[in-house]
Amino acid sequence: MATAFAFVPSPSHVYPDHPEQPKRFDLLAPRLDSFGAQRLEARPASRDEIARVHQPRLISALAEVCKQGPAVIDYAPTFVTQSSFEDALLASGAALGCTRAVMSRSAGNAFAIIRPPGHHAEPERPMGFCIFNNTAIAAREALAGGIPRVAIVDYDAHHGNGTQAAFLSEERIAYTSTHQWGIYPGTGWYQEAPQARKRIVNVPLPPGSGDQTYARIADEIWVPFVRSFKPGLILVSAGFDAHWNDPLTSLGLSTAGFYTLSKKLVDLAGEYCSGKIVFVLEGGYDPTNLANGAAAVFAALTDKPFVDPGDASPRRETDAGEMIEKVRAWHGF
Repeated sequence: MATAFAFVPSPSHVYPDHPEQPKRFDLLAPRLDSFGAQRLEARPASRDEIARVHQPRLISALAEVCKQGPAVIDYAPTFVTQSSFEDALLASGAALGCTRAVMSRSAGNAFAIIRPPGHHAEPERPMGFCIFNNTAIAAREALAGGIPRVAIVDYDAHHGNGTQAAFLSEERIAYTSTHQWGIYPGTGWYQEAPQARKRIVNVPLPPGSGDQTYARIADEIWVPFVRSFKPGLILVSAGFDAHWNDPLTSLGLSTAGFYTLSKKLVDLAGEYCSGKIVFVLEGGYDPTNLANGAAAVFAALTDKPFVDPGDASPRRETDAGEMIEKVRAWHGF
């Protein structure tokens, strides 16, 4: 079965000098047809599908505020334009389409390359450049389609507070996030959600955490997280802002590091989910890093050779071993 992808660049969802802009895709878009994947046509999500995660009154309010755009709607700053409501519906619809293709086995795995991103959007509010929580909406679709349990792995540099909030009490969905501690949105400490140990797993990291740290997290946290939960589908909130030279963050991953993480997740999906895995784009604000990171994901999904662009971090990696051990002890991994 082929790898599938959907591409939603949302060119009208743009605000002057904002880091989350269509130019993020300038280097990736011309390469998409070279990755050996099948392109899916994205269709907008319905309001009912969005309402599986977000409150109906929020959806209606967003539709109205977008009509009056452009505007900044929270301090992140999160912006909207007159097209943003439709753009957000299409982004969520692309995540849904990729998930359905994998569930129906018309695709072996998939990658939704979309904007606006989603993992900060909470059930009752948009925030952090995010309008609707694309990954959370896809997870609800998977449950509705008969998948008994869904695991979400989030390696964006920022904590996915919206995804965590959506599933605090949902025993059928597990969530783990690796993120730089001390930056936006300020959530994601390892002892959060004590009522959901092993199911909601936060790994807050110091600046400079890079390839070695993340490889250890994949082996010592992601593997027991997936093994203990036994999901039928893995969704990945893929943020390439964990790259060492992203303009908004201070982590230390290279493109080779993103490939290692993606390959580990694809292998875990093969072991526990009959290969069912969907990557959903979140952050990443340097066009080169985004293009290279997406290429790394496609190499893992299609099982083709990874071409390393040679962008290893020039900085000495921070030792995050103490935090990894705290996380493992807290969850009993």
